[in-house]
Amino acid sequence: MKRRDRFTIPGKYILLALTILCVITMSLSFLTDFDGGFLNMATGYVLIPVHKGINRAGGWLREKVENLEDLKEVKGENERLREQVADLTLENSTLLQERYELEELRKLYELDNDYSSLNKIAANVIGKDTGNWFHMFIIDKGSEDGIHVDMNVIAGGGLVGIVTKTGPDWAQVRSIIDDMSNVSAMILKNSDLCYVRGDLQMMTEGTMHLNELRDLDDEVEQGDKVVTSYASAKYHKGILIGYVNEIKTDANNLTKSGSLTPAVDFEHLSTVLVITDLKQQVDTEKADPEEAAEEGEETE
Repeated sequence: MKRRDRFTIPGKYILLALTILCVITMSLSFLTDFDGGFLNMATGYVLIPVHKGINRAGGWLREKVENLEDLKEVKGENERLREQVADLTLENSTLLQERYELEELRKLYELDNDYSSLNKIAANVIGKDTGNWFHMFIIDKGSEDGIHVDMNVIAGGGLVGIVTKTGPDWAQVRSIIDDMSNVSAMILKNSDLCYVRGDLQMMTEGTMHLNELRDLDDEVEQGDKVVTSYASAKYHKGILIGYVNEIKTDANNLTKSGSLTPAVDFEHLSTVLVITDLKQQVDTEKADPEEAAEEGEETE
């Protein structure tokens, strides 16, 4: 059995009928002067609900339009705030960088005063070997600036290393934490001699080797300052190297060994001071052959 299609009236015809009805009603209301009756009743049941519906629809549309305008303003304000945040972030980064550089310069200034008797020149670190530590690095001053091999390099709290190579506008520095470095040192309070040797593996714990300490009177304690010795052929006397970390007697019962905490932060180096005064070379005939041989390992 074929299903019959459901009869529907197109919407445009309904709208047309309502429009005609409204026009007729308005005409009758205008032509006939009566309050109440069927016409007013019909108006109350037909036109007022339609009017309310139109008002509600208009109010809904107006609210949506206002919301869209508010949303557009909020998006614009959000974009402006993002730009301000980006500008402030950049400004803050710049200020932090300037603050860090100022602190570095203050440290160099204090260090310069500590070794005021020596001539020095400031230099920036422009390159380094791979790894976390500045055990070999390049500075932006060279032979044209008066830099020569074996000049001492200091920064932060004290001794950094020694110049090993130079170019016209650059120089290579080997720091005291490098495995090839061996510095003649002494305990500041009693001038007991020792050697400070670099070890990159030990630097993971922030320490270096302290060897052949001649502490005959058992005076050396943890925290004592260790400086470059008068016996060093290349390093100026009295430059701070670090602080005794731990110490114990060697098997020969004549010397002591242990570890030292360096005074310089070898994980963060950006500026250094190069001492342009070379230490007078010790007469090889008068120097201790063992000390000369051991310190000779510092240069290439």
